[in-house]
Amino acid sequence: MAAGIVNIRRDVDDKFYRYRMPLLTTKVEGKGNGIKTVIPNMSDVARALSRPPTYPTKFFGCELGAQTTFDEKNDRYIVNGQHDANRLRELLDVFIDKFVLCKSCKNPETELVIIKNGRQEDIIRDCKACGERTGVDMRHKLTTFIVKNPPVKIKKGKHKNTGGDAADGVGGGGNPDPTAEKHSPTPDDQGGESDDELSRRIKAEAAELNTETALAKEDWSADTSPEAVKQRVKALEGSMAAAVLGGDDDGDDDDSANSPYAVLGTWIEENKDEDTKARSIAIFKKAEELGIDKKHRTVTVLVQTIFTADIVSEVDKYAALFTKMVTSEKHQKALLGGVERLIGFSHPDLIASVPKILMAFYQNDLIEEEVVTQWGTHVSKKFVDKDTSKKVRKASEPFLKWLAEADDDDDDDD
Repeated sequence: MAAGIVNIRRDVDDKFYRYRMPLLTTKVEGKGNGIKTVIPNMSDVARALSRPPTYPTKFFGCELGAQTTFDEKNDRYIVNGQHDANRLRELLDVFIDKFVLCKSCKNPETELVIIKNGRQEDIIRDCKACGERTGVDMRHKLTTFIVKNPPVKIKKGKHKNTGGDAADGVGGGGNPDPTAEKHSPTPDDQGGESDDELSRRIKAEAAELNTETALAKEDWSADTSPEAVKQRVKALEGSMAAAVLGGDDDGDDDDSANSPYAVLGTWIEENKDEDTKARSIAIFKKAEELGIDKKHRTVTVLVQTIFTADIVSEVDKYAALFTKMVTSEKHQKALLGGVERLIGFSHPDLIASVPKILMAFYQNDLIEEEVVTQWGTHVSKKFVDKDTSKKVRKASEPFLKWLAEADDDDDDDD
C-alpha cells in the first residue's frame, strides 16, 4: 500500500521543496508480551533518504529502548512493542537531522563516510550539495551499529573538513543495501548504477513485461486512512505534488517559495484561462518576466503545472508554447523529467498511458528519437525515486519498440 508523500524536512512547508519521501506507516501485530510494530514501507523511506533501512529502524530502537528485528529478505523491519505512527515519524525527523541533513546547508543530499584513524573511527556526512563534510555525534548508540554495519568498504585517512571523495568511503547515497554490489555513478545518474548494467537489467525486465497485465498489477494504490489522505492532499495541493528539480546545470539551487520557479508554478495554477492560446502567451511572458524563459528547469515546471490527467490531448493544445521553450537536448530531458514527476507524484494512474504521452510529444517534434531512446534505457533518480523511474521507463517500452521498428523499416527502404 503506497503511502502519502511528504517533504524530507517536514519543517519546510513548501510544496516546491524538491526532496521528498513516503510518509512512514506502521502496523501493530501480536498481543501481550509479543506485541510489535512493523514498518511496512521502511525500505521506501530509507531509499528516499539514501540510507540502509536498518539504520532508521535501529535508531528507533535506540531512542525507544526497544529491541529491533531486520528481515531484509522479506523486507520486514520491526520494533518490539506498540508504538504510535506519529511518534515514529517524530523520531525519523530526529534521525534525519542527526544522520542525513548536512549540518552546514541542511541539505539531505549527503553520504555517510567512515574515517578510520588508527583505532578511532569517525562518521561524517559528505554533502554533495555544498561540499562540506560535517561530523555526527559519535556518542549516539547508532554510531556503533553503523561502524559495525557499513554499506560499503571503510575509507582510511585523516578526518578533514573538506576535500576527498566519499564514493570511496561508506556512502549512504550510492547503494542503501549493505549486501548489494557497488556500481560507479554515471553522469546522468549521480549515485546510480552503470549504464551497461542498467541497460541489461531494463532489457531483461522488459522482455518479461506484458503491458496489458504487468502494469495493471503494479501497486499504484493509495493509503486511504484519514491521516494519509490529509497528508496527501497537503502534499499535492494545487496539483503541484512535488518540487521541481533544482541545482542542475542552470546553476540555480533556490528552492524557497520565493524562487522564480516556485513563483511561476504558483502563478500558472492560479491563472487557468480557458483560451489555450492566450494562456500560453501569458505563461511565456511570465517566465520571461522572471528571467527563466530559457532555463530547462522551467520546462519541468510547465509539465507539472499545465498538464492534467488529460495530458495526451493537451499536448497538441500547448505544442506552440513548448516548441518555444524546448530548444535543446537538456530541455527535452527536462520535459521527460517533468513527465516522470507528473506521473510519479500527481497522476500515477497515467502509467499505462506513457506510450501515448511520448507519442504526442514526438509527433509535435518536442522530443527527438535519440534523446527519448537514451532516456528509456537509463534509469535515473534525478527527477523521481528510482522505483518510479523504472516503472515509467518500463511503461515506455511499446513506444521505444515502435521507434526501433520504424528505424528498421527506414533502413530496409534505403
